[in-house]
Amino acid sequence: MKNKVQPISALRDINKLEQDLANEGQILITKNGYADMVIMSLDQFDKLNPSVGESKENIQTYDINFASQQDDASLGFARVRAASIEMKVANVSHNVEEIVKKVRKASEDKVHVLVFQELTLSGYTCGDLFLDASILERVLNGLVEIKEATKDYPVFFIVGAPIKIDNCLYNCAIAYCGGEILGVVPKEHIPNYTEFYEARHFTKAPKENSSISIGGELYPFGTHLLFANKLCKDMVIGVEICEDLWVASSPSSEMCLAGANIILNLSASNEVVGKADYRKNLVSITSAKNICAYAYADAGSGESTTDLVFASHNIISENGKILAETLLFAMEEATADIDLEAITHERRRTTTFENKNCNLYMRIPFALEVEAPIKPLRHYAANPFIPEQKEVDLKRVKSIMEMQANGLATRLKAINAEKAIIGVSGGLDSTLALLVTVEAFKILGLDKKGILGVTMPAFGTSGRTLNNATTLSENLGISFREIPIGKTTLSHLEDIGVDPSDRGIVYENAQARERTQVLFDLANKEGGIVVGTGDLSELCLGWCTYNGDHMSMYGVNASIPKTLVRYLCQGYALMHEEVASSIFDIIDTPISPELLPPEDGKISQLTEDKIGPYELHDFFIYHYLRYGYRPKKLYYLAKVAHGEKYDDVTIKKWLREFFRRFFSNQFKRSCLPDGAKIGTVAISPRGDWRMPSDASSADYLAEIDSL
Repeated sequence: MKNKVQPISALRDINKLEQDLANEGQILITKNGYADMVIMSLDQFDKLNPSVGESKENIQTYDINFASQQDDASLGFARVRAASIEMKVANVSHNVEEIVKKVRKASEDKVHVLVFQELTLSGYTCGDLFLDASILERVLNGLVEIKEATKDYPVFFIVGAPIKIDNCLYNCAIAYCGGEILGVVPKEHIPNYTEFYEARHFTKAPKENSSISIGGELYPFGTHLLFANKLCKDMVIGVEICEDLWVASSPSSEMCLAGANIILNLSASNEVVGKADYRKNLVSITSAKNICAYAYADAGSGESTTDLVFASHNIISENGKILAETLLFAMEEATADIDLEAITHERRRTTTFENKNCNLYMRIPFALEVEAPIKPLRHYAANPFIPEQKEVDLKRVKSIMEMQANGLATRLKAINAEKAIIGVSGGLDSTLALLVTVEAFKILGLDKKGILGVTMPAFGTSGRTLNNATTLSENLGISFREIPIGKTTLSHLEDIGVDPSDRGIVYENAQARERTQVLFDLANKEGGIVVGTGDLSELCLGWCTYNGDHMSMYGVNASIPKTLVRYLCQGYALMHEEVASSIFDIIDTPISPELLPPEDGKISQLTEDKIGPYELHDFFIYHYLRYGYRPKKLYYLAKVAHGEKYDDVTIKKWLREFFRRFFSNQFKRSCLPDGAKIGTVAISPRGDWRMPSDASSADYLAEIDSL
């Protein structure tokens, strides 16, 4: 847009100024023959200052007023792509065609955010051709062509171009969406070392935001620009260019503190031996420390190889995890589905991640509808707590059990105890707890005879579990006692007036509490502590008897879910042949509390028939506690990870049971005994999970019922 020039005396006629502004949009005011100020219409001002203008409600209100419906449709996902075009150096028209092709393809592939390599329109290796006015003019025309050619493609994308402003040339990133240019971000750090002598041609970005004219229209220009999707409140995009990532204080860090959660990097990083690994690690670490998604697009084929070679190494990382990476020289696209909900949840729970400098950044709004993919372009493990390779990772097993054992060893040493009492049932949980206790005694150099394993058969005990408890204890070389509790429990039931033929909750829990009483009294007698056996899955589901197996003096399995318990027992058996046969039989034994009498000598009470498959519950536990996902998203992810094994009705049934039990059993978790945290998910009431015991699950269950 051209300025209409008027002298300062024109300010006297406000009516005429308003008429001229309506026609021209802006007026250049001169004083003594020199430009003095610019007067612009409110619409023009709004365009340059969206945080004050277009959103007279302020851009922040988009989070509440505009985004909720679209966010629900997206489930927090955004498909991001880093792409390299087949470059022809200094051939702007060719490069524009290639860009438009890639944008069209991205639209077809349901990509929401796309980033190209540095100086996409001209090529990075133009050298002194950057000083050629004809190329710079063709670049400006090309930017307008891209705008017109991509208006029908619902993609937010960034291209690179050299842009001249007055006497300075800037290495810029230009943001588009819906056939509109949104803003221009200049490169902040200009390298001047041997292979990248950009300082010969380009000027460092100015410190303050301003405006730039492209095709007669004014657009925001500066390093303090963020791009916010009005239809997806968690999609806030920041841009940096190549060297900006490699410097000690990257602009992306400030952008993320100001609200950006996707960072796009347009790069032209040449290839030398070993650089690819460094580049990959740099992208990964940057996304981790900034708790963001990072998409890195690299120059490749077509750039001049006079002195350097470029390999189109495209990378997408999310919070430290590489989601997509292309092979060197393959000229392929890196595409991944970013989980914005996981990013924002991680930032909320990391209280050192502050909101800073928000007022220094202009938030430029755009409108892009985002829907969850039918199948996300990222992998979700069916069993997120355990490694996925077929062979057991013995190093990992040893590491986890060392942490458990050192926690117990520290407690024993602190209280000067050389005895440990543990209930050994012949099941998975007590087996792992016993193995950990043995390892703790090894650490302390204590005699294993100081470990007293106690099996307490009652009404539901099977011969198989009793035999396994006995054999395992003998093979480990610990002290062992069998104390039947049937008569004692019957006497107790008689004392409180309960008919033993009534096989209800009192009948079951009386056995659990009697076992706990025996263990605690033996601990007093022996001068030791009771080692707890309950695992994370049971504690989350409340599948334990309050003040029964719920209680101990130290719980070594408190942060170990059931699927991991099985995995650790398997690994220990592979490393210790002397106990392998009994442990493998324990692993093969159906999971049961064994509180009801066997039928035909076989276990009659199967836990997973009652509360659901542990692999589903552990999946829910991981994603709910780790990322705070709502029921709708948990259901979606469970179908992705477990859809081949469980139908939708089954997943929904056990998801509902998970939330019902998780909320109604918080009172048990509120008074858990001590136990060291081992993984990223734990429910200690003193640290990781603090929840009122009378919180309602009604809204969660209603959401599940509506699926």
